[in-house]
Amino acid sequence: MPVPFPLTFLCLSTSWGGLEINTARLAHWLQQRGWPVAVLAVADSPLARQAAALGLPLTPAPPVRRKAIAVGAARRLARQLRQQGSGVLFVVDNKDLPLAVLAKRLFAPALRVVYQQHMQLGHPKRDWLHTRRYRALAAWLAPLPWLARQVLAFTRIDPQRVHIVPLGIELAQFIAPELTQQAARQQLGLPAQAPLLGLIGRFDEGKGQLFVVEAFHQLRQVLPGREVQLVLVGESTRNQSSSSAYRAAVLARVQELGLAEVVHIREFTPEPEVFYRAIDVFVLASSNETYGMVTIEAMAAGLPLVATAAGGSLDIVAEGRTGLLYPPGDAVALVAALRKLLLDPAYAPQLGAAAQQEARAKYSHEHECELIEAVLAELK
Repeated sequence: MPVPFPLTFLCLSTSWGGLEINTARLAHWLQQRGWPVAVLAVADSPLARQAAALGLPLTPAPPVRRKAIAVGAARRLARQLRQQGSGVLFVVDNKDLPLAVLAKRLFAPALRVVYQQHMQLGHPKRDWLHTRRYRALAAWLAPLPWLARQVLAFTRIDPQRVHIVPLGIELAQFIAPELTQQAARQQLGLPAQAPLLGLIGRFDEGKGQLFVVEAFHQLRQVLPGREVQLVLVGESTRNQSSSSAYRAAVLARVQELGLAEVVHIREFTPEPEVFYRAIDVFVLASSNETYGMVTIEAMAAGLPLVATAAGGSLDIVAEGRTGLLYPPGDAVALVAALRKLLLDPAYAPQLGAAAQQEARAKYSHEHECELIEAVLAELK
């Protein structure tokens, strides 16, 4: 571990999702490991409030028009970093990269900018502007191998500056041996005995709740006499009208299929470990999950899982060893995978145990911090 030196996390997002949550967590973990950490966030944003709650030094920032050439904002950023004595700036949202690079180019040439990637690039960015921007980065942290390969294919960044650093979680929260399945089900108001499939995530077409309901209906047709049930946990977020309409469509379909007694809808819980402990099989139905933090949480909980063979799942889930994969949108394949797990009482625990071992080895928050510290040691 290198000798800790001041780090500043820049995130001007006013949303509250995985990106912002992971940023607050990482800053807090590094602070606990002895690093002087500060967070630069929009005043009274969810991230700013969380940073304050965690005891992280906070520098409030006014909202910035991210698409503008904000020379004044870049000057203020450079001045704030000098006042904090910070020579390393972590950027977690690609929308903030132009400001960070502008501050470095114009006002703080010695500043080392580290970008922690959370989203896919989407399309090639090999033009002059992006090439010049990415060349200003001291390091690019890609959370999975497939994202690192995409970065190298879609940009002209120096490959030596790209590092694979999986996003970590606090594993103990999800292992939770003191929390029994019976207690978890009672807390969520779920049936005590029936085999329970589960999906967690905001209600959104891309998360696939409607698809899972349809597949679940088919599953019950091929498992006569087995009282398998389903729980969907999540809230309507982001585009509220669209998300609420989708949630309503899911509820309506549950009623149309006569599944109201066996499909349980619950609001998102601030204690997701209770959800994981309550279920028997975890289902991921996202059409293209960039990373899949919920997949890793389910693995940490020791659950057998069935996931879409797309996006981050292809790197995270080892087919047949730590989980089962099915082609996106293929209800027949999903039903077959679920049926296999439900009818083989030995296979499901075997998958769950291997998944938990994989989570311990690769996705702990300590491992993430160690990998980042190795990168920082190269920058010193």
